[in-house]
Amino acid sequence: MIIILYIAALIFALAFTALVVYLIKVLKETERTMGSMANTLEGLETQMEGITTETTLLLNRTNQLAEDINDKSQRLNTVVDSVKGIGDTVNSFNQSIRNVSSTISHVAEKNKEETAQVIKWGTVVMQLFNKRKGNNENPYSNL
Repeated sequence: MIIILYIAALIFALAFTALVVYLIKVLKETERTMGSMANTLEGLETQMEGITTETTLLLNRTNQLAEDINDKSQRLNTVVDSVKGIGDTVNSFNQSIRNVSSTISHVAEKNKEETAQVIKWGTVVMQLFNKRKGNNENPYSNL
């Protein structure tokens, strides 16, 4: 029976040795993997710092562009307001011309008969004047 006990102890020792060898291999592979991960994370950290710097610069440029666009938009609004004012002035001027034209047309229509009478009398006066002038030029024509 003691032999069985020695054989069991030998099997246990071999199994324990195999387990320790396997654990050593696993731990060495884990150490290598962890070292690789550490290198990868260091590279990633460096890249993230570069990305952060670039993002900050891009954000600053975007803010500057937004301010520039806002400034130019304000200037453009001033120009648009000025053009609107000119348009309003032109419309007012056109309306004034329409009113004057309408008033002149109305007055002319209202005084149409009086104007015709004045023209007739003016024609008669001119004819009389021309007749008299013609008579004054030739004083012997009545003889």
